Amino acid sequence: MRDLFSALYRIRAFEALRYRNYRLISYGQISSNVGTWMDEVTRGWLIYHLTNSALDLGLVKGVQLLPLLFLSPVAGSVADRYSRKKILLITQSINGAVFASMAFLIFTNLILPWHVYVTAVIVGLMQAFQQPARSAMVSDTVPLEYLTNAIGLNALLFNLARIVGPALAGATIALVGTGGSFTIQSIFLLLATVWTVQIQYTKKSDPIAKEPKKYSLRSNIIEGWRFALATKAVHAGLLCNMIVSLFIVPFTTLLPVFARDILGVGAQGQGFLLTAMGVGALISSCVIAISGHKMVRGQVMLISSLFYGLVVVLFSVSSWFSFSAFVMILVGLCHVHANALVNTIVQTYSPAHFRGRTMALFNMSQLLSTAGSMVIGSLAQTLGPQIAVASMGLMGALSIGMMYYLMPYAKSVK
Repeated sequence: MRDLFSALYRIRAFEALRYRNYRLISYGQISSNVGTWMDEVTRGWLIYHLTNSALDLGLVKGVQLLPLLFLSPVAGSVADRYSRKKILLITQSINGAVFASMAFLIFTNLILPWHVYVTAVIVGLMQAFQQPARSAMVSDTVPLEYLTNAIGLNALLFNLARIVGPALAGATIALVGTGGSFTIQSIFLLLATVWTVQIQYTKKSDPIAKEPKKYSLRSNIIEGWRFALATKAVHAGLLCNMIVSLFIVPFTTLLPVFARDILGVGAQGQGFLLTAMGVGALISSCVIAISGHKMVRGQVMLISSLFYGLVVVLFSVSSWFSFSAFVMILVGLCHVHANALVNTIVQTYSPAHFRGRTMALFNMSQLLSTAGSMVIGSLAQTLGPQIAVASMGLMGALSIGMMYYLMPYAKSVK
């Protein structure tokens, strides 16, 4: 068995797995992400069942992302000042408890729309602190020459969870309802905590131990912003991510509407659509893990983002489930090529003691999807879901096209 794993680690796509702490982070990540992707389906389906409102779908997604939007700078500085392992342990434990509480409320028929909103805020708050800590830990556990491979593998695991989570949630909701899905989510967060406990840092390998806390939290936040603005590669990656998050990513907010009212396939169909997106993302992740180090990352990032917007427009005009599922595979391909390469660029061009803050800005830029989710929900109420998705996707593609021609240094980032 040991020989089998040794042979596996020699394969280019899996080289980062030879580092024990990276393996433990990866195990915890996939457990946590399965629970999170289940929540994507479960929470949306629950609020739509309780309110029958597309606007509420956008709002519940929006309030979940608000803590990430406003607290990401603080969370990034915290991740650069304190134990990243402890941050993960606390946030994962609280999220697991929240999921278990939701299951209890549903099984006892006490669930109300405000419960969905309040717990969405708590989950978003925990994710705000969890994401920069976990992202920075990836760079802490592998040499810089393996970083693209490690991030590609992370994207691979994330998208395995994207396949498993929605499909599992859809099947569970169909069999035993949303209460059963929340129960399984809490179990996955417990598993993530078990893996995280086993991560071991020495004082020599822990970047937090090496960096003295010279400045206040506020000064650390300002220092992180200045670094990101002054470093062209980081700046370009974050801007690309902001455009994609604001205009393109929010289309997933309306998937329950497409699944139930346009495609007529219900919760299981919604889960299958997200699973199809996960299949495309999985293929994309494999490509990045194997050959991402050979790419001109800036150029691929921009081209993938441009096609992402156009493919979302294609999804909006489809009323045939099989074709919509195929388009979601293309969506997954574009999403990961854009997202993972931005992630790699930001981490590659950031020193270790800045990575918590720059990854917080990366997560914060993604969270413009908060505003996008609210806008697309409102547009769906007035213009219909298909026009809303098409308009936002087209605006995103045009914005990336402008960036491609107006910021020539962005496409030359390696």
